[in-house]
Amino acid sequence: MAKHIFVTGGVVSSLGKGITASSLGHLLKARGYRVTMQKADPYLNVDPGTMSPFQHGEVFVTDDGHEGDLDLGHYERFIDENLSRESNFTAGAIYQSLVMRERRGDFLGGTVQVIPHMTNAIKDRMTRIADQSNADIVITEIGGTIGDIESLPFIEAARQFKKGKPAGDVVFIHVTLVPYIAAAHEVKTKPTQHSVKELRSIGVQPDFIVCRSDHEVTQKVREKIALFCDVSVDNVLACVDASSIYEVPLALHEQDFDTKVLKELGLPANKIELKDWQTFVTKMQKLGRPIEIAVVGKYVSLPDAYLSIIEALGHAGVHHGRKVNVHLIDGETLNKDGVEKNLAPMDGILVPGGFGVRAFEGKIAAVRHARERNVPFLGICLGLHAAVCEFARNVAGMPGASSSEFNEELGLETQFPVIDLMPEQEDIANKGGTMRLGAYPCKLRDKTLAMVAYGDALIYERHRHRYEVNNVYREKLSSAGLIISGVSPDERLVEMVELANHPWFVATQAHPEFKSRPTRAHPLFRDFVHAAIAFADARHRQQL
Repeated sequence: MAKHIFVTGGVVSSLGKGITASSLGHLLKARGYRVTMQKADPYLNVDPGTMSPFQHGEVFVTDDGHEGDLDLGHYERFIDENLSRESNFTAGAIYQSLVMRERRGDFLGGTVQVIPHMTNAIKDRMTRIADQSNADIVITEIGGTIGDIESLPFIEAARQFKKGKPAGDVVFIHVTLVPYIAAAHEVKTKPTQHSVKELRSIGVQPDFIVCRSDHEVTQKVREKIALFCDVSVDNVLACVDASSIYEVPLALHEQDFDTKVLKELGLPANKIELKDWQTFVTKMQKLGRPIEIAVVGKYVSLPDAYLSIIEALGHAGVHHGRKVNVHLIDGETLNKDGVEKNLAPMDGILVPGGFGVRAFEGKIAAVRHARERNVPFLGICLGLHAAVCEFARNVAGMPGASSSEFNEELGLETQFPVIDLMPEQEDIANKGGTMRLGAYPCKLRDKTLAMVAYGDALIYERHRHRYEVNNVYREKLSSAGLIISGVSPDERLVEMVELANHPWFVATQAHPEFKSRPTRAHPLFRDFVHAAIAFADARHRQQL
């Protein structure tokens, strides 16, 4: 039977519950335990797939095609396990399933209520992930902040869940803010006291309190929190702001967080293996001369919208021992502010995924700059669409080439829809039914940059898109010099393209950023950053 850990948050949002949970997951896995993680979100959306990236940040996609919370990305990067659709659920998804069951008559005309029906459904999700993953330990992060109305059913379900388990099978960890008051020259424990009081009022006594602060949390402060919150002082931990999230597992390990949690769970503290992680953090702290990478997108006012891309670039930078400075550039204003002014200082250009026509012309301008100036380029999803459209317009003799995705938005039809729906997709009324979501195979062409990067003829990458390269124009694009370096196994779908006679220019229909790991940089990001380093070093030598 799996052991369960619930992580809750108090005082304010954005405290770093996900990083705390992920860090503990990494430490427990490093001690030889099979660990999986889960995010329970109280909002009423069924999933974040239709939510604005400006509000929610990126949508993380799992191998089995679930559109999930961005915290799933942290989980995967920290515990190095591929998660599934069971790893994320929302209040909206729970309500939807209950309403569907009620309409079918599954409740035999009975009254459907939050307790017991909703809480039972939540507990079922907690049990199901343990059964399906065969994990020794399941870590469930409950979104929101203690005291929020919408999170109450989740907390109550977790309380009931612990009550139904043997002693020592369930542990609660509460993450709170310990703010520093400059006028008083001290950190204050009262917000944490009130948060724990609120948690206890709904029946949950935390076993551990993790204190987030930007100042030192002294032994005296920890003793005060322990006294007022009825927690052992050894189980009150400090989690002070770090220069990188990847330092957090080591900081918590220094306080024996993992061994203390295992003791509460009645599990032995096996020998821990942290060498690879420690090496990564050490390298990250000693990075060489920076390189400048432009990410030309449309959601740039919220960096979390490109979280996995930023992290993947960082992983690649550490792999090569160089700092990567990421510049988020709004494609919508790129032409207005000047392509040369914005992109001339850059050592590499990345055009990420997205939906809709806004900023697309700016992305095409960025692709053209990269192609004509021999700047290393990586296109992801819509970035591939931009690369194909730019090549079709300016090299293959198809002026105005674009994607039929934008026909309705622009109120016109392009003469050359080089990006289009596949014929079998056009009759599907439900747009969600035309999406390619999750991991798909890709067959790589020999002696291409993609093949050199992956070192394997058949790869699998995660997708989240609807439109494809139009096969009607495939031969014309190839004849003009566009290399189709990756296709689906049946060769019907274009998965990757690149350019000959260019230092490094690759675009993929997939989202490789989701599979990058701190200690194992993704092949495409690794080689893209390597090419950007070569570009930067060559420019540096010219300036000397």
